[in-house]
Amino acid sequence: MEWDKYFFEIASVIAKNSKCLSRQVGALLVSDNRILCTGYNGPPSGIPHCESRYYDDNPLMIELDKKGIEKNEENIKLCPRRTLGYKSGEGLEWCIAGHAERNVLITAAKHGISTNGKSMYLTCVVPCSPCLVEIINAGIKEVVVTRIEYYDVMSYYLITHSKVVLRQYKFMEEE
Repeated sequence: MEWDKYFFEIASVIAKNSKCLSRQVGALLVSDNRILCTGYNGPPSGIPHCESRYYDDNPLMIELDKKGIEKNEENIKLCPRRTLGYKSGEGLEWCIAGHAERNVLITAAKHGISTNGKSMYLTCVVPCSPCLVEIINAGIKEVVVTRIEYYDVMSYYLITHSKVVLRQYKFMEEE
């Protein structure tokens, strides 16, 4: 099996661990065709997922009340940011999840795994600018994504001014 395909299939399975109500993203840290570490988007260890967010002491509940948004079964199934009317990439102060790329870097650090000169495989487009800052500072040499599409202008700026090689995985049509 081709290595890229192998890594993307594993990253897709890793992404399924995410309990995010908006999207699931998987990340792999790879060196010499070996997986060193994995990550997916989600809240910090021990913090309840968004599906548990409807408690009276939750700041989100206060904000929903302020905006007059009904707390019903339909809204419980939605991402809190979507419930508040934010688009993708907006209202991040209401998101408790860490991005997959951040989480794979943090897990590597926690376990003493060097990130310098490694490759990162992501089941998403080009990372957001805060994640790219961390990727660049961690010494990641290559980021392989599903599509070359930028979240923001700073992402493009960071990639074009860094030594990080950005590469799109070419999915085979017959798969």
